[in-house]
Amino acid sequence: MNWLEAILLGLVQGLTEFLPVSSSGHLEIGKYLFGIDAEENFYFTVALHGATVLSTIVVFRRDIAILFKRSFLQRREKERIYTRKLFISMIPVAITGLLYRENVENLFSGDMHFIGLMLLVTALLLALGHFLKNRERNIGYLDALLIGLAQAVAVIPGISRSGATISTGLMLGNRKDELAKFSFLMVIIPIVGAFIVDFSSADKQLSDTSVLIMLTGATAAFVSGYLACRWMIALVRKSKMIWFSIYCAAIGVITLLLT
Repeated sequence: MNWLEAILLGLVQGLTEFLPVSSSGHLEIGKYLFGIDAEENFYFTVALHGATVLSTIVVFRRDIAILFKRSFLQRREKERIYTRKLFISMIPVAITGLLYRENVENLFSGDMHFIGLMLLVTALLLALGHFLKNRERNIGYLDALLIGLAQAVAVIPGISRSGATISTGLMLGNRKDELAKFSFLMVIIPIVGAFIVDFSSADKQLSDTSVLIMLTGATAAFVSGYLACRWMIALVRKSKMIWFSIYCAAIGVITLLLT
C-alpha cells in the first residue's frame, strides 16, 4: 500500500462512516479496486476505524461530558434514563461481537457480489425511512433495543450502520433531530471495545503496512469523519436520506454488474 492509497482509503472510511452508505462496503470496494489484501493490512483497517470514532468523540465531546456529569455525578434522572437507553442499544452488537466475531470477520472476504446485494438492502432501508411519516416520538427503551438490533445487523459489510439505525428509528416514529445524535453516541463504546480487542489480537502481523502510512490514512479518516459527522446531523434533520438511497442503489448495481 502506498501513500496515495492510504489517503484515499482514509477519506473513504471517514466520509462513509457517518453518511448512510456503508463504510465497510466502500472500504471493501476500495481494497478490491486497489488490489489490497485485507489480511495483510488488518491493522490499517483497525486504525481507520479508531480514527473515525475519535472524530465522533470530538464532535460530541460537550454532549458526552454533560451526559457523564449529569448521569453519574449529579445523578439527574433525565440524563440517567438517556444513558440507560444508550447502554440497552449496545447490547445486541456486544453479543454479536462476543459470540459471532469469527463469523462476521469471514464476511469480509472481498466478495463484491455480496457487497453489492447488501448495498441494495441499505438503499431499501433508507427509502423506507425517508417516505414514512415522522411521528416525532421520543426514543423509548424498546426503541433503543430495536435500533441496537439494527446496529448489530449492520456489522455485515454493505449494510450502513448509521443508515440502518436512523432508518429503524424513523420507521418507529422517533424524532429525526434526536436520532442522529443517538445513533452516533451508541456506537462509541462498541467501536472502542472492538478497536482494543482487534489491536490486542496476537495472530495478526503488521505486514508491509508501515506505521507512517497507517497514521496518514488515519489522519485522512479523522478529518473527513469529523466533517461527515457534522454534515450527517444536518441531513437527518432536513430529511434528505432519499439521495443516499439512490446512491447506494446505483453503487450496488454497478458493483454487481462490473465484478
